[in-house]
Amino acid sequence: MSDGREAGAGAPSGDEAEGETAALVALVDELSRTLDRGDLVELEVEVGGTGIVLRKPAAFAPATAAAVAAPGVAAAGGQATETAPAQAEAPTIKAPLTGIFYTAPAPGSAPYVTVGSQVAVGQVIGLIEAMKLFNEIKSDLAGRVVRIVAEGGTLVKARQPLIEVEAL
Repeated sequence: MSDGREAGAGAPSGDEAEGETAALVALVDELSRTLDRGDLVELEVEVGGTGIVLRKPAAFAPATAAAVAAPGVAAAGGQATETAPAQAEAPTIKAPLTGIFYTAPAPGSAPYVTVGSQVAVGQVIGLIEAMKLFNEIKSDLAGRVVRIVAEGGTLVKARQPLIEVEAL
């Protein structure tokens, strides 16, 4: 599906652009596999004016995770302390494929969803461009948009959170 976006001046043509996109997607997937196999928590790569940062979920864990892991440990005064349970992560709508994420149907158009808006299951929340095809991304959750995680016009990886939703 195409939404009428056209290549800018100086952009690679046809097969060349498709090959570059395929190479970029393959590189992102390979970097992700490298990150998953290693002890690194974050991997940042920058080439020319393009950069990408890949992080394991552990990079987002709060510093208090160690305190939660040992509830009821005696405090310095000798009394046992109760620790609050870790706050559950908000449910997220995740990218079904790797590609460039767009929050609106066309440049200058209103976004599909905004923070505070309601979403229903099956509602289009954005587009992902992969291999010159624009794929509608539909919500698999219903609720209120709490945060738009992925920035429009950026590369997202499959299973990466796009939007946080609060159930109603």
